[in-house]
Amino acid sequence: MYEKLSQKYGMSIAQAKANTQNMVQMAKNAGLDFNMDTVVLTNTFDAHRLAMFAKTHGLMKEMTERLLRAYFTDSKHIGDHETLTKLAAEVGLDRDAVEKMLASDEMADAVRADEQTAQQYRITGVPFFLINKKYALTGAQPTEAIVQALEKVIAEDEITVLNNQDGVICDEDGCEIPKK
Repeated sequence: MYEKLSQKYGMSIAQAKANTQNMVQMAKNAGLDFNMDTVVLTNTFDAHRLAMFAKTHGLMKEMTERLLRAYFTDSKHIGDHETLTKLAAEVGLDRDAVEKMLASDEMADAVRADEQTAQQYRITGVPFFLINKKYALTGAQPTEAIVQALEKVIAEDEITVLNNQDGVICDEDGCEIPKK
Protein backbone atom coordinates (compact mmCIF):
# COMPACT_ATOMS: atom_id res chain seq x y z
CA MET A 1 0.00 0.00 0.00
CA TYR A 2 2.63 2.52 1.07
CA GLU A 3 4.88 1.79 -1.91
CA LYS A 4 1.93 2.33 -4.28
CA LEU A 5 1.04 5.64 -2.62
CA SER A 6 4.68 6.70 -2.65
CA GLN A 7 4.93 6.05 -6.39
CA LYS A 8 1.55 7.56 -7.24
CA TYR A 9 2.05 10.82 -5.36
CA GLY A 10 5.82 11.17 -5.64
CA MET A 11 6.52 11.02 -1.93
CA SER A 12 8.69 8.92 0.34
CA ILE A 13 7.31 5.77 1.91
CA ALA A 14 7.59 7.51 5.30
CA GLN A 15 5.44 10.37 4.01
CA ALA A 16 2.93 7.90 2.57
CA LYS A 17 2.70 6.15 5.95
CA ALA A 18 2.30 9.47 7.78
CA ASN A 19 -0.45 10.63 5.41
CA THR A 20 -2.20 7.29 5.73
CA GLN A 21 -2.01 7.38 9.53
CA ASN A 22 -3.55 10.86 9.45
CA MET A 23 -6.45 9.48 7.39
CA VAL A 24 -6.79 6.50 9.75
CA GLN A 25 -6.98 8.87 12.72
CA MET A 26 -9.59 11.05 11.02
CA ALA A 27 -11.62 7.93 10.28
CA LYS A 28 -11.28 6.81 13.89
CA ASN A 29 -12.49 10.23 15.08
CA ALA A 30 -15.56 9.68 12.89
CA GLY A 31 -16.17 6.25 14.41
CA LEU A 32 -14.66 4.25 11.54
CA ASP A 33 -12.00 1.56 11.81
CA PHE A 34 -9.58 1.59 8.85
CA ASN A 35 -7.01 -1.22 8.58
CA MET A 36 -4.67 0.18 5.97
CA ASP A 37 -1.88 -2.32 6.64
CA THR A 38 -4.11 -5.18 5.41
CA VAL A 39 -5.99 -3.47 2.54
CA VAL A 40 -6.11 -5.65 -0.57
CA LEU A 41 -5.03 -3.47 -3.50
CA THR A 42 -7.11 -4.26 -6.55
CA ASN A 43 -8.79 -2.86 -9.62
CA THR A 44 -12.09 -1.43 -8.34
CA PHE A 45 -13.81 -1.05 -11.71
CA ASP A 46 -16.22 -3.93 -11.06
CA ALA A 47 -16.97 -2.60 -7.57
CA HIS A 48 -17.92 0.69 -9.21
CA ARG A 49 -20.11 -1.19 -11.71
CA LEU A 50 -21.79 -2.92 -8.78
CA ALA A 51 -22.46 0.42 -7.07
CA MET A 52 -24.06 1.70 -10.29
CA PHE A 53 -26.11 -1.49 -10.55
CA ALA A 54 -27.24 -1.02 -6.94
CA LYS A 55 -28.30 2.53 -7.84
CA THR A 56 -30.77 1.13 -10.37
CA HIS A 57 -32.33 -0.80 -7.46
CA GLY A 58 -32.36 2.09 -5.00
CA LEU A 59 -29.49 0.61 -2.96
CA MET A 60 -26.48 2.65 -4.03
CA LYS A 61 -25.88 4.19 -0.60
CA GLU A 62 -26.07 0.82 1.14
CA MET A 63 -23.87 -0.85 -1.48
CA THR A 64 -21.28 1.91 -1.43
CA GLU A 65 -21.09 1.85 2.37
CA ARG A 66 -20.73 -1.94 2.34
CA LEU A 67 -17.99 -1.79 -0.29
CA LEU A 68 -16.07 0.83 1.65
CA ARG A 69 -16.32 -1.15 4.89
CA ALA A 70 -15.29 -4.33 3.08
CA TYR A 71 -12.24 -2.58 1.63
CA PHE A 72 -11.01 -0.33 4.43
CA THR A 73 -12.13 -2.25 7.52
CA ASP A 74 -12.58 -5.90 6.58
CA SER A 75 -9.68 -6.08 4.08
CA LYS A 76 -11.84 -7.89 1.50
CA HIS A 77 -10.78 -8.26 -2.13
CA ILE A 78 -13.38 -6.02 -3.78
CA GLY A 79 -12.10 -6.82 -7.25
CA ASP A 80 -13.18 -10.45 -6.85
CA HIS A 81 -16.60 -11.28 -8.33
CA GLU A 82 -17.54 -13.79 -5.64
CA THR A 83 -16.73 -11.25 -2.91
CA LEU A 84 -18.76 -8.60 -4.73
CA THR A 85 -21.69 -10.96 -5.17
CA LYS A 86 -21.68 -11.83 -1.47
CA LEU A 87 -21.54 -8.14 -0.46
CA ALA A 88 -24.38 -7.31 -2.87
CA ALA A 89 -26.56 -10.05 -1.39
CA GLU A 90 -25.87 -8.65 2.09
CA VAL A 91 -27.46 -5.33 1.11
CA GLY A 92 -30.46 -6.94 -0.55
CA LEU A 93 -29.52 -7.30 -4.21
CA ASP A 94 -30.45 -10.49 -6.05
CA ARG A 95 -27.40 -12.76 -6.16
CA ASP A 96 -28.18 -14.19 -9.62
CA ALA A 97 -28.76 -10.74 -11.12
CA VAL A 98 -25.46 -9.51 -9.67
CA GLU A 99 -23.57 -12.54 -11.02
CA LYS A 100 -25.10 -11.94 -14.46
CA MET A 101 -24.19 -8.24 -14.37
CA LEU A 102 -20.60 -8.92 -13.29
CA ALA A 103 -20.17 -11.55 -16.04
CA SER A 104 -21.18 -8.95 -18.63
CA ASP A 105 -20.10 -5.41 -19.42
CA GLU A 106 -23.32 -4.00 -17.96
CA MET A 107 -22.86 -0.66 -16.15
CA ALA A 108 -19.38 -0.21 -17.66
CA ASP A 109 -20.56 2.77 -19.72
CA ALA A 110 -22.01 4.43 -16.60
CA VAL A 111 -18.72 4.02 -14.73
CA ARG A 112 -16.72 5.31 -17.70
CA ALA A 113 -19.05 8.33 -17.91
CA ASP A 114 -18.32 9.03 -14.23
CA GLU A 115 -14.60 8.69 -14.92
CA GLN A 116 -14.91 11.14 -17.81
CA THR A 117 -16.76 13.63 -15.60
CA ALA A 118 -14.02 13.26 -12.98
CA GLN A 119 -11.39 14.02 -15.61
CA GLN A 120 -13.31 17.11 -16.73
CA TYR A 121 -13.33 18.37 -13.13
CA ARG A 122 -9.67 17.32 -12.72
CA ILE A 123 -10.51 15.00 -9.85
CA THR A 124 -7.42 12.98 -8.98
CA GLY A 125 -8.36 11.50 -5.62
CA VAL A 126 -11.05 10.86 -3.09
CA PRO A 127 -12.86 12.10 -1.28
CA PHE A 128 -13.85 14.92 -3.59
CA PHE A 129 -16.86 17.11 -2.97
CA LEU A 130 -18.33 19.18 -5.78
CA ILE A 131 -20.80 21.75 -4.47
CA ASN A 132 -23.23 23.43 -6.82
CA LYS A 133 -21.11 22.22 -9.78
CA LYS A 134 -18.87 25.17 -8.97
CA TYR A 135 -16.95 24.68 -5.70
CA ALA A 136 -14.65 21.79 -4.88
CA LEU A 137 -13.23 20.34 -1.68
CA THR A 138 -10.50 17.75 -2.13
CA GLY A 139 -9.19 15.22 0.32
CA ALA A 140 -10.43 14.29 3.76
CA GLN A 141 -11.58 17.50 5.38
CA PRO A 142 -12.59 18.22 8.97
CA THR A 143 -16.27 18.92 9.51
CA GLU A 144 -15.52 22.59 10.18
CA ALA A 145 -13.93 23.00 6.73
CA ILE A 146 -16.98 21.51 5.02
CA VAL A 147 -19.34 23.70 7.05
CA GLN A 148 -17.30 26.80 6.18
CA ALA A 149 -17.35 25.89 2.50
CA LEU A 150 -21.12 25.38 2.54
CA GLU A 151 -21.63 28.68 4.36
CA LYS A 152 -19.48 30.43 1.74
CA VAL A 153 -21.43 28.84 -1.11
CA ILE A 154 -24.73 29.81 0.48
CA ALA A 155 -23.57 33.40 0.99
CA GLU A 156 -22.03 33.84 -2.47
CA ASP A 157 -24.83 32.20 -4.40
CA GLU A 158 -27.60 33.74 -2.28
CA ILE A 159 -29.11 30.34 -1.60
CA THR A 160 -32.02 30.17 0.80
CA VAL A 161 -31.69 27.27 3.21
CA LEU A 162 -35.11 26.06 4.23
CA ASN A 163 -35.80 24.64 7.67
CA ASN A 164 -38.39 22.31 6.22
CA GLN A 165 -38.59 20.24 3.07
CA ASP A 166 -40.70 22.73 1.07
CA GLY A 167 -39.13 23.09 -2.33
CA VAL A 168 -36.07 20.94 -1.59
CA ILE A 169 -35.54 18.26 -4.20
CA CYS A 170 -33.31 15.37 -3.13
CA ASP A 171 -32.31 12.13 -4.78
CA GLU A 172 -29.31 9.79 -4.67
CA ASP A 173 -27.19 12.43 -6.45
CA GLY A 174 -27.79 15.08 -3.79
CA CYS A 175 -30.17 17.91 -3.05
CA GLU A 176 -31.14 21.02 -4.91
CA ILE A 177 -32.15 23.97 -2.80
CA PRO A 178 -34.11 26.61 -4.70
CA LYS A 179 -32.67 30.12 -4.84
CA LYS A 180 -34.71 33.08 -3.63
